Formats: sequence, C-alpha cells, structure tokens
Amino acid sequence: MRWQAAPAPAGPVTPVELFFDMVFVFTLTQLTSLLEKDLSLAGVGRILLLFGVLWWMYGGYAWLTNHVPPRRVSQKLLLFAGMAGFLVAAVGMPRAFDGTGVVFGLGYLVVICVHLLLFTQSDAVAGVLRLAPFNVGAALLILAAGFVEGPAVYALWIAAFVLMAVIPYLIPRYSWVGGAAAFHVAAEHFVERHGLLVLVALGESVVAIGMGVDAEHLTAATIGAIILALVLPGELFWTYFSDARAAEHALAGTEIGARSLLSTRAYFFAHIPLLLGIVVTAAGIHSAIAHPGEPVEWRSASALGGGVALFLLGYADFQRAMGIGSPRSRIVAAAAVLATIPIGAKASAGIHLASVVAILAAMLVIDPSRPLEQD
Repeated sequence: MRWQAAPAPAGPVTPVELFFDMVFVFTLTQLTSLLEKDLSLAGVGRILLLFGVLWWMYGGYAWLTNHVPPRRVSQKLLLFAGMAGFLVAAVGMPRAFDGTGVVFGLGYLVVICVHLLLFTQSDAVAGVLRLAPFNVGAALLILAAGFVEGPAVYALWIAAFVLMAVIPYLIPRYSWVGGAAAFHVAAEHFVERHGLLVLVALGESVVAIGMGVDAEHLTAATIGAIILALVLPGELFWTYFSDARAAEHALAGTEIGARSLLSTRAYFFAHIPLLLGIVVTAAGIHSAIAHPGEPVEWRSASALGGGVALFLLGYADFQRAMGIGSPRSRIVAAAAVLATIPIGAKASAGIHLASVVAILAAMLVIDPSRPLEQD
C-alpha cells in the first residue's frame, strides 16, 4: 500500500462514498424498526445512545473522505472494510444492550480502526494523533459493555459518547478541538456529502413505508395515507435542500480553523435532531398507514408530530449556526406540528398526517426564502 501524505483536494462525492452512505443508512432503518417496537422512554434512550455513537463515526468518515478522497484501489478497499464494520454493528443493534453487545462492539472497533488508518494518509496527522485516544477509548468502552450486564452497560455507553463528543470540548488543549486548524474542509464536498446522506435517508424511509403496507387489505383511506406518506418526506427534502447553496457559500467563506469548528457545529450537532427526526417520523408514519381511519396511541401520534418537529428544530439550529435562511419559520412550523398530536390520538391518524403535510406546505409557500421557486 502506497501512502500519500498530501492527497489532492476533495472534488465531487465519489460513487464509493455514496455506496458507503447507503450502508450507513441501514443503521437508521434499524433504529426505526427498534423504535416501532418500543416507543417507551427507555426505548428512546437506547435509540439516542445507538445513534449518538454511530453518527459520530459517520461524521468521522465524512471528514476522512474530505481529506483523503478515495481514488486509489487501496483506499476504496479500506472504505469497504469500514462499511463492513458498520454493517456488523447494525446487525448487532437489536440487542446491543442485552445480548449482541460484543458483536456491535467488534464492528464498531473495526469502524474506528479503519478510520484512523486511512486518516494517516492525510496532511492532518497532528490532528489525527489528538483524535485517536478519544475514538479508540470510546470503542473499547462500548466493546467492554458487551461483557457486562445491568446498569453498567448503559454507564459504559454513556461514557463512550461523552469521551468522543463532549470531553474534547471540555479540554481543547489536549484534544482535536485545540488542533482544529490541522483539519481542512472542502466546503463543496462536505455539503454535498451530508446532503446525499439526508437524501438517501429520506428515500429509505419511503421504501420502508411502502414495504410495510398490507397489500391484502387496501382501502381508499390506506391509499390516501400512502400518498401523504410520500408527500411528507418530499416536504422534508424540500426544506433541507432549499438552503444548500447558501450553506456551501457560508462554509466556504469561513476561515480554515473556524471552518472546522463550524462544520462540527452545523453538520454534526445540528444534524443529530435532524436525522433522528427522520427516524422518528418514519415510525409515526407506519402507524398512520396501518390505521388511517382510526385514532392511534399517544406514543404513535407523538412519534409523527414529534419527529417532524425534531427535524424542523434541528434544521433551524443548522440555519442559525450557518447564518442562512429563516430559522423562525421552521420553529413556528415545529410548534404547529406539535399542536397536531391530539388529532392523531383523538380523531384519526389519517387526518393527523394530512394536517402535518398541510403545515409544512404552508411553511414552504410562506417562507420568505421561497424555496419552492428555487432550482
């Protein structure tokens, strides 16, 4: 394997990166499936822990390919090894806290090791050396959680996420945060990469919804709900991509050192509620399609309204961090969507779904940025 200390800058997203994203999105569909089975507070807490550690490393790979574009065969093969790690971790997700924790932990350790190995080919070696102890330490904590039981499992998982995503900000002098200038971000590639991930995640949610339909008992109400189930992700798509060009310009116009921190603020932390919103919304839509003419449980109605609101609030935070768009319209729409939850629990799931779709349509039409008129 020939190592390259200063690879050429990242250009457009490559096909192997898109394939990587499709593998990663399988972890999101796993989260939706887990959430549908357990909408309790404990279930939501487990989802947050799983998503937190997985999303941290997806972000790590987005930064990786921004520094080391996968152009050589050896680089692509290592990316496939990283994909294998994500896939193994995803297979171990359903019982990651009480049965298959070792499987998840081993897959996650592979993800970490491949990431660091490839990153040594970049010109950000100083930053990589600061990054390694936090990521490897977190992976070992998660693997250790697979060998214990009870509260210790959750304590180790929480410690792992804190070690990766929180401690570096508390002690920047000794972490990668203090060496942010060692990392560089190619704005066009970075924005395109995260946009494609959101696009694939929305597309996979539509596929999962369609595959979950009971074709033996189709009614007019069910068909109407299916159509609305397509319109809703479409509106979320329109919401996200209405400011994509402005986000790219804003990121490109930031100084290199500050750009690294801004990228983390906007494309990691602000995207947590955004992507979780997609996961939770998909779970709520499934319930609405299953019983479109009837009320659903409060938890199912809350999943639909809460998921969309979470997406909108995450996107508003993204806009605020980047200094673009109209965050206020997203916040108002999120509040309006939350107010529709009683409709699903007291009236019918189909009417609830239609109400959420109508609110988002109004937001897109009224918003001063006029996203419906942009190309």
